Amino acid sequence: MRIAKNDIPVRIDVPGATARQEVDFGDATGYGKIGGEYFSLGAGTDIAPLLQGLKNNLCQAPHWGYMLQGKLTVTYEDGTSEVLNTGDLFYWPPGHTVKVEKDAEVILFSPQKEHGEVIDHMLHKMSN
Repeated sequence: MRIAKNDIPVRIDVPGATARQEVDFGDATGYGKIGGEYFSLGAGTDIAPLLQGLKNNLCQAPHWGYMLQGKLTVTYEDGTSEVLNTGDLFYWPPGHTVKVEKDAEVILFSPQKEHGEVIDHMLHKMSN
């Protein structure tokens, strides 16, 4: 699920301050501590090969984040996909993969245990 900044509903709009809030933006029930992550990803990066061997060959950690710059496509377990661009706020549920279309800088907030396991798996795949 992605939403562009200007599509996030404005809750407060006064001189010098605007607050936007999208409610029900993902569910963190059942997860422990959250890690903050900053990813720099080059155009053409496709993480699908590094996810091989995980459940359904997909990342099984949810992520909340913000696209600082770039363009990427996220594909979900059900086969749907969406394109994210600079300035988009997003939530990716477990069961996804990512391909970078244009150099990207991305901030993620993810359950650290679950995403740590995915990153460890990717590192193992890269070392083979």
